Amino acid sequence: MTVVALADPAATEAFGARLADRLAPGDVIALRGDLGMGKTSLARGLLAALGLAGEAPSPSFAIVQPYAPPDVRLPVLHVDLYRIDDPAEIDELGLDDALYDSALLIEWPERAGDRWPDALVLTLAPASDGGRILTADVPAAWRRRWPI
Repeated sequence: MTVVALADPAATEAFGARLADRLAPGDVIALRGDLGMGKTSLARGLLAALGLAGEAPSPSFAIVQPYAPPDVRLPVLHVDLYRIDDPAEIDELGLDDALYDSALLIEWPERAGDRWPDALVLTLAPASDGGRILTADVPAAWRRRWPI
């Protein structure tokens, strides 16, 4: 487990950008944390580093926001499971099929149960100084690419 202090939203986006250098098709990054902790900021930093021009919208209402070349260097599905009540609903999203050629960024992964056991789990929590504490639970598939 790795712990990283993130001073502000810019530091959170910068961490996402560093993560983009190690991202590959088939990867799942699970972003955990309460509302307002920076999950979408981290995803925006990652997507910008992959080449996305402009700001990535939050996938809260769409549930799945896809990004594909040439807008980004590799296909990514940014997923927000906040509105999912039953893990069985996730089957309808086609996320497992997407892993053949895409990476998944999953906000609110706890709504999916243990669906992606090999995911890199990043948990964001408040720090006493107003920043964020990121805790990374690094699975075997990520260990050769870690630390960021």
